[in-house]
Amino acid sequence: MSAVMNTLLNKPAEPVSDSPPGKMDAKPDQAEIKRRIAVGADASKTGNRKSPLRPFFLAVLPPILGMALLVLVWEVVSVKSSGFPSPMVTLKEAINVFSDPFYQKGPNDQGIGWNILASLKRVAAGFGLAAAVGIPLGFLIGRFKFLSGMFNPIISILKPVSPLAWLPIGLLVFKSANPASIWAIFICSIWPMIINTAVGVQRVPQDYMNVAKVLNLSEWKILTKILFPSVLPYMLTGVRLSIGTAWLVIVAAEMLTGGVGIGFWVWDEWNNLNVPHIIIAIFAIGIVGLLLEQALVVLARAFTYEEVRS
Repeated sequence: MSAVMNTLLNKPAEPVSDSPPGKMDAKPDQAEIKRRIAVGADASKTGNRKSPLRPFFLAVLPPILGMALLVLVWEVVSVKSSGFPSPMVTLKEAINVFSDPFYQKGPNDQGIGWNILASLKRVAAGFGLAAAVGIPLGFLIGRFKFLSGMFNPIISILKPVSPLAWLPIGLLVFKSANPASIWAIFICSIWPMIINTAVGVQRVPQDYMNVAKVLNLSEWKILTKILFPSVLPYMLTGVRLSIGTAWLVIVAAEMLTGGVGIGFWVWDEWNNLNVPHIIIAIFAIGIVGLLLEQALVVLARAFTYEEVRS
């Protein structure tokens, strides 16, 4: 009797269910579990789904806000400074300037279009000469250690010199403003091409050169089959750097030498105290420089491998 009482007293109490009497708590089967998981996944996707217009706004909205901030600061400066034109005044002048950009009323009175074309011609001449000399020289310096040791001190000394410091040398040698400006562009554009091309040659994997020695390839085949494809991304980077520098230098050079050109146009408008035209020229110079750089970016993407396009 004692044993029976101990057993009844020590037996754990059964949990009390809130379900109505006569009904048992049934566990969900496998089909119900899968259905609940699918419903939860669909709800999660719906909650995390991004708007299709989000990429558009992220691409368009920041530039618009940036330009709006620039115009706002510009307006504040024009209000604080009596001689500084407002954005609206500059816009009206820009419409007048670009309504007839190619007029000619004399050698020193031409539209902004002719001045930009004259500057582009000088840039093309100086930049082309720099590419014709700098790229082959970069290949030679990168390929042969003797030439690298010979030219490296010269490049290290001359590269930091300001491009405008070379302008008097050009005027002394060529006795004319136009070739002196081309000379200044040439001497400032050549260094990025030489350095980047030489670095590209030096970074060609040594295994490639060892294979070329085993196959007894000629120097021309080494250049065309091994070096040029490997060096092309570095070379195009040097070209991009050079074109930006050339466009910067021509504006400053034309301010000093005169004649037809966007730099001379800016200086002439300053002498006439026509500040709106100076601001218009600043925007024109920036837009042309941006177009030149983007054209070279497209060229680089067309001729380089996928992993170096960025």
